[in-house]
Formats: sequence, structure tokens, C-alpha cells
Amino acid sequence: MSKHKSEHTKDPQQAASMESGTDEASVETEIGVAGIEEAAPLAGLQEQLRQAEQKAAENHDAWMRAKAEVENTRRRAQEDVVKAHRFAVEKFAIDLLAVKDTLEMALADSNPDSLRSGLELTLKNLVSAFERSSIVEVNPVGKTFDPNCHQAMSVVPASVGTPDNTVAQVFQKGYRLAERTLRPAMVVVAKEQKD
Repeated sequence: MSKHKSEHTKDPQQAASMESGTDEASVETEIGVAGIEEAAPLAGLQEQLRQAEQKAAENHDAWMRAKAEVENTRRRAQEDVVKAHRFAVEKFAIDLLAVKDTLEMALADSNPDSLRSGLELTLKNLVSAFERSSIVEVNPVGKTFDPNCHQAMSVVPASVGTPDNTVAQVFQKGYRLAERTLRPAMVVVAKEQKD
């Protein structure tokens, strides 16, 4: 009869266990114990994965916040530059209003002496506005020619005692803003005659 049972059983492992006299309950117990032993390392790996995913999410959040902060700082810096340009011009414009006022007063008076004193006051106000804005006049008569802040209009022979490459005359004064040339001085340069 055992031969008859094994022919009807489709699972060879089940047939072998029937022939050897083991029952199904003991086989299931062995599989269950083996499954628990395999599940313990799997649960540990799942916990490590969960912790890694949590850490990755925290790092991503911190990176997004840092990126937003950098963008905000860059935007604020650009706004500050625009405001600085706008207010720098505004300051100089306010200084020039006093110059315009004195010109208008000078022109309103028909007395020639008043006109001269009005023009002198206007020049004084303009020089004061230039000083507050760090604009410096360049009048290089007698100084060595510097192509960075002078523009040679012509060359004349140097007189006795005048060093070569010296500014002999200024046609138009130059101006500098801090260390930057706004307008070069237009000059005549003295050169030694070579025989």
C-alpha cells in the first residue's frame, strides 16, 4: 500500500517523507525555523535601509535649504548693487543742484560784478561737489607725460632745462574718480631735439 500512496503523490519530497515515516507537521516546523533564521538578517538589513533612507532625506532637505539660502544671498547682493548705483548717482545729483541754483542766481542779476561773483560761487560749489564724490582734477603742467591719464595733442621741442617727455601745456584739464581716469588731460608734450 505504501507503493500505491507514493504513486499518487505528486511532490517527490512529500513522497520521500511519507516513505521514511515522517509526518507533515515536523517538516513544516523545520521550514518555519529555517525561515525565522533567514528573516532575522533580513529584518536587520531592512532597518539599515530605513535608517539610510531617513539620513538621505535629512541630507537632501539640508542641501535644499542651503541652496535656497545661497540663492537668497545672491539675490540680495544684486539688489544691493542696483541700489548702490542708484543712490551714488542721486548723491552726486543733489550736489549738482546747488551748482544749478547759483548759476540761475548769477544769470538773474544783470550787474556784471554780481555775475562774476555768482560764477565764482558756482565754481566753488562745483569743486565742492567733485571733492565729496572723490573727483580729482588733473592739471599736469611740468610733470612727466603719463599715457594712462594724459592725451598728447601735439609735441614741441623741449626748451633748455626742460626734461624730455614733460607736459609743456594743458589744453584741457583731466579728471579722475578715485584711481580711475574719467577724462584724460589734453596736453602738449615737450621732446628733446636729437641731432
